[in-house]
Amino acid sequence: MGFIWMLIIGGIIGWIGGIIAGRNIPGGIIGNIIAGLVGSWLGTLILGHWGPEVAGFSLIPAIIGAIILVFILSLIFRSFNKK
Repeated sequence: MGFIWMLIIGGIIGWIGGIIAGRNIPGGIIGNIIAGLVGSWLGTLILGHWGPEVAGFSLIPAIIGAIILVFILSLIFRSFNKK
């Protein structure tokens, strides 16, 4: 059950990151889950563990990391679409 919660919370974090960044995440739900998981890892790596924690994710660093990841991915995918 912990793995399912991790996927759900990761998807929500990725979705929130996409909304705040104002960019679409390629891949839909799967893209949101991946962006949330990788973004939370990135945010925790940069900012550490602080703020409220749900399903093993520190929410504030995870959302900030997801915003950074979504922004970088949108720039990369936009450069590929121009070619």
